[in-house]
Amino acid sequence: MLDLTYEPPAPKVIQGARDDWELVIGLEVHAQVASAAKLFSGASTLFGAEPNANVAFVDAGMPGMLPVINEGCVALAVKTGLGLKAAINLTSAFDRKNYFYPDLPQGYQISQLYHPIVGEGEVIVDMAPGIARRVRIERIHLEQDAGKSIHDMDPALSFVDLNRTGVALMEIVSRPDIRGPEEAAAYVLKLRQIMRYLGTCNGDMQNGNLRADVNVSVCRPGDYERYQESGDFAHLGTRCEIKNMNSTRFIQAAIEVEARRQIAILEDGGTVVQETRLFDPDKSETRSMRSKEEAHDYRYFPDPDLLPLEIEQAWVDDIATSLPELPDEKKARFVLDYGMTEYDADVLTAEVENAAYFEQVAQVSGDGKASANWVINELFGQLKKDDRDIGDSPLSAAQLGRIVALIRAGDISGKIAKDLFEIVYLEGGDPEAIVDERGMRQVTDTGAIEAAVDDVIAANPAQVEKARANPKLAGWFVGQVMKATGGKANPAAVNRIVQDRLGL
Repeated sequence: MLDLTYEPPAPKVIQGARDDWELVIGLEVHAQVASAAKLFSGASTLFGAEPNANVAFVDAGMPGMLPVINEGCVALAVKTGLGLKAAINLTSAFDRKNYFYPDLPQGYQISQLYHPIVGEGEVIVDMAPGIARRVRIERIHLEQDAGKSIHDMDPALSFVDLNRTGVALMEIVSRPDIRGPEEAAAYVLKLRQIMRYLGTCNGDMQNGNLRADVNVSVCRPGDYERYQESGDFAHLGTRCEIKNMNSTRFIQAAIEVEARRQIAILEDGGTVVQETRLFDPDKSETRSMRSKEEAHDYRYFPDPDLLPLEIEQAWVDDIATSLPELPDEKKARFVLDYGMTEYDADVLTAEVENAAYFEQVAQVSGDGKASANWVINELFGQLKKDDRDIGDSPLSAAQLGRIVALIRAGDISGKIAKDLFEIVYLEGGDPEAIVDERGMRQVTDTGAIEAAVDDVIAANPAQVEKARANPKLAGWFVGQVMKATGGKANPAAVNRIVQDRLGL
């Protein structure tokens, strides 16, 4: 394995009018469980359905309707906890969180305050080679999502779509270990990556399947270390929560804006009020939404309709055996097995589909390092240009693997390979057959190459004298021979024969 001993990145420092300040950030990430049915009903979770089409009687808060736990959602929450190296609680319980929800007909949310299903874990957030932040996970609990209020369809009325009501969410609560906007964004992306590898959340932020509440406070240099020594949160300053962030770009911008707002208040002698705020990206500001409630304000109490959730260790162990290779382990293996750089391994493992595609290319080609170069530089570059992702690639892994194998066998040159790549990408077909049909196979006949070299030397006596005086100019002859042979001559053979003919 790779050396996983990391240096933590330096905390973000913001210069105020008078003093330097450091950021302290904690996140509550709401991840939609990748389940076809809701947490307490059999209604569909399909995105994009007609408004209020996916609503069961339980979701609609009909009298006498009782919730029934979805075992599949519990299994996926446990799997997520295992993937985050977290403790799994064999006994957990659901509570009612009482609050005015205009788009949650029950009038309360079923969540887990006192006894969550998953306990403490951790995430390693890579910031640069050898630099990473260890972010501790405090807990993961299951809860139901609310519906959606729509305010822009009528000038006088608001509409409610209850399709999301009751959809299962995992709320992943971090410790206040994150020290900068870039780290916060990287943490969210790392969580997304892990859950996509696990298959427990698709991570689609655009559709609201992954969103974050961001807690931000500022403290003076040295105060965070005092908090770590004493455990006293007072050293971290008063935090404000920014709700419902569904973009890593906006998360970074909101943290920066909110931190500067708090610094300005403190340096003017004021007091930061703990509250919930919203981020307005158009105005680049946060604005107050409501005062920050504490647990007692929500009047939590155990849900009387749901028994405590008890699971067996054998069931948890069985789920653990189904865990896939996770990003950090896969990245380490790619570096060791294929001899690639950490950067290349990071690019290839960013998405589980990308990693699987690469491994198929490497298996077909027999050359992992060359396969990595072709996937990252040629394929990803072309897909980005065409606004496609790997799942929509017109070039299969087997096709690209055979192209790399042709280079490895010396059947085609790198230049011809790029032409072949373009042909197969646009037109499809078998790479070997195309090489033969179009006469693209590399010329390895020494006699033919020697003849081409002799012709170029004979036609350029002045260049010959210059090259003999300055051997670096021999490359010009190599280029001319490659041009004369349509790029089909074996470059290594051409270079060797040119050197021989010029007496270099």
